[in-house]
Order: sequence, then C-alpha cells, then structure tokens
Amino acid sequence: MRLNYRNYLWYKFFNSMFLGLTVGSVFVLYTPLEPSIFSLGGIFLALGTLFIAKFYEDIMNIHFFFYITMIVETTVFIFVSVFLIFNYSYMTALIIYIGYEVTFVFGSYLVRMETIALKKTKLISFADVIKQKGYLVGLVISYIFYKILEFFGIISKQVQVYDLYLGIIFLQLFILFLVFKSFYKMAI
Repeated sequence: MRLNYRNYLWYKFFNSMFLGLTVGSVFVLYTPLEPSIFSLGGIFLALGTLFIAKFYEDIMNIHFFFYITMIVETTVFIFVSVFLIFNYSYMTALIIYIGYEVTFVFGSYLVRMETIALKKTKLISFADVIKQKGYLVGLVISYIFYKILEFFGIISKQVQVYDLYLGIIFLQLFILFLVFKSFYKMAI
C-alpha cells in the first residue's frame, strides 16, 4: 500500500476545513455536559494515547495508517449522524464528546505517521500549509454561514449548529472518499 500524495493533501485540506467549520459548535453541543465529564475525558485521552504509543513498533506502517485514519473518520461520520438523527440531548452531547475523545486518542500516532509517510520536508511543510488554509476556509465559511442565518432571523444557537451539521455530513462523506483515494495498493 502506498500514499497518493495529491489525494492525501486534498484530504488534509478538507479534514482541516471540517475542523474550522465545527470548532465553534462544540461550545453549543457540549452545553448539557457537566465539567467533571471533561476531566474524565482528559484522563481517558491521556491513558488511551499512552496505550496506543506502546504499540508504535507494530503500527507504524502504511497499512495501519490507512486503517486508523478510516476508524477516525468513520467515528466522526457516526457522531455527526447521531447528532442529526437525535438532535440535542445529554446523551447526544456525551456521544459526540466520547467520539471526539476516541479520535483524539489517535492524534499523536496520526501526526507521527504522517511525517513518516510524507518523508520529504517540502511535502511535510506543504501539508502543514494546506491544513492551515483548510482550517481558515472552514472558519470563514462558518462565520458567514452563521451571519446569513442571523440575517434570516435564525438566532437559536442550537438551530444554527444543527443547520451547519446538515452540510457537514456531506463534507464528512467526501472526506471518507478522499481517504480511500489517498491510499492505494501496489501492483505486484
């Protein structure tokens, strides 16, 4: 299995755009959760990251990079879907928070593996630049989106975030598609 650099960089752009679009929404989504949940989440994140790091010797390869990337992006798709289907409740907030924590557990691994997979400093630099561009585009789009909703009289934060996520589900499907296109099997 090999990495298609062009597709991977597009994946990173749209993945970062997703982050830019959603970063402000977590303050609305997590409203029902009590602060102690975030402490537990932090403990889980630290322990999970330690656990994953113990297996670096076995999982620092392109196959696991693909599988773990798919697990992370599928998890994101699932919790966005849960939110759209079940809307606002304590349980959906908790599921979304747990989903994010699960994806964050793999964060260090994914960053390290990306550095190994991209190999060249120029590609690593380009990936970081494209991620920041995607993040900025997402932030700008979300700001404009919220202002348009306010202009049309939609001022409920919950409705605004829900409406945003109606589009985000399609972005996440496109991100999953790009992950598949980013990794390809080599002919023998």
